[in-house]
Amino acid sequence: MPSPRGLRLAALTAAAVLLSAAAAGCGGGGSEDGDLTAQKLDWKDCPAPSAAEGGGPAPSPLPHGGKWECATMKAPLDWGKPKGDTIGIALIRARASGPGARIGSLVFNFGGPGGSGVSTLPAVGQDYEKLRTRYDLVSFDPRGVGRSAGVRCESDAQLDQYFQQDATPDDAAERTAFLDNTKRFNAGCDENAPRILPHVRTTDAARDMDLMRQVLGDPKLYYFGISYGTELGGVYAHLFPKHVGRAVLDAVVDPTQTPEQSSLGQARGFQLALDNFARDCVSKSTKCPVGDSAQDVENRIAALLRNLDAKPIPGIFPRRLTQTAATNGIAQALYSKELWGPLTEGLQQAYAGDGRILMLLSDAMNGRSENGEYSNITSANVAINCADDKQRYDVGQVERKLPEFRAASPLFGEFLAWGMLGCTDWAVPGAAEHPDVHAPGSAPILVVGNTGDPATPYAGAKKMVDALGKGVAVELTWKGQGHGAYGSGNPCVQNSVNGYLLDGKVPPAGSVCS
Repeated sequence: MPSPRGLRLAALTAAAVLLSAAAAGCGGGGSEDGDLTAQKLDWKDCPAPSAAEGGGPAPSPLPHGGKWECATMKAPLDWGKPKGDTIGIALIRARASGPGARIGSLVFNFGGPGGSGVSTLPAVGQDYEKLRTRYDLVSFDPRGVGRSAGVRCESDAQLDQYFQQDATPDDAAERTAFLDNTKRFNAGCDENAPRILPHVRTTDAARDMDLMRQVLGDPKLYYFGISYGTELGGVYAHLFPKHVGRAVLDAVVDPTQTPEQSSLGQARGFQLALDNFARDCVSKSTKCPVGDSAQDVENRIAALLRNLDAKPIPGIFPRRLTQTAATNGIAQALYSKELWGPLTEGLQQAYAGDGRILMLLSDAMNGRSENGEYSNITSANVAINCADDKQRYDVGQVERKLPEFRAASPLFGEFLAWGMLGCTDWAVPGAAEHPDVHAPGSAPILVVGNTGDPATPYAGAKKMVDALGKGVAVELTWKGQGHGAYGSGNPCVQNSVNGYLLDGKVPPAGSVCS
């Protein structure tokens, strides 16, 4: 969710977005005869992450003397020409710790699209220590992301200006400025990364994962996909159903939706999360500091955003907190119940004329570090979505849909509606109306839905189960809040997932955790 184009599937797990973490790949070898499945990876200590991966220090050592190792895998630039030019795919791993016999590598994708797995896995690795007893934990920067031929559309200074724009234009002048900014951003992508843009589709990343499986020496792919990672996992299962080992999809994308339907679903999802935040605040024994009732909490937020549209307030110097930045920051906080406290504090500050906390939350969403450098999550997110999605929308379509989006969410609806224009001037045609995840013959896939998920609404889990095909997917429900389920620490969810991944015990279909 790193841009005013909309909130569509762009954030990683909320904890990981706010953490600075580890880093990217070293050099990797290739085979002399051009058979990329025979390449040997040159695993080395991980360096500090690049700016494109989010910056920060090199990853800390693991418990019990373990360490993070990085390598680069060669993959075809164009999977239609597998013997042609190659690109490097940055990888990271932590070896299995035991006890118990090693099963293989467990490959993670944490979402986006556009998030660096190389920097995210060390940031959240403690959540998966139980799984490391029998798996090497592995993640990667998908093509177009971080050090894997990362797409870069604008400079840091240009991105600062880009994120200051009004993403919900109210008149002809604001609409013209918004469209000009979108065209300029998209032109920058084409100018700076013309070679990779046609080759960053999710199907390309899925083929990279099957190459990765072979290079890592695994007869099957063991996989944990979160958010957009569930779409990637579903596409992999469609392309390689017989290669699926044990797979978990958490925070599940609805693979049947168009971008318009997805954006409308997210409007409803974030509105539900906002409603839950407001009710939680006023239900506590201490007085809610940002409203006397749940409706009052939301009315005050709406008034704040209207005021910011007319007159931004000081944010993080020299930038000011705009309506767009505040909306983005509020949405970021709704990704995790752990961030409801900072959201409350940020709203209190903003009502007093201080926009620093909400801007810090917005910066986290956009991939901006404290030193003013941006990761490439915005550029990669747009590049992958636009390469995947065939639909291209125009202003007239958006304006006709605005009432429906406003009804779905008075706060987030317009923001998401205007975001549908993000691919309108894209240089590369989109691949399909929606991803194909039909995977007959696949091993069981555990699909985990969260009833309070704002970014990937709960209904998407059942749609994924149905789309994967009869006898493939098993659905597990968590009655919780925030984006995703396993990372919440809920014992029921974690025991169910761990039992499947570690011991092959598939939970009963329709199991519910609360």
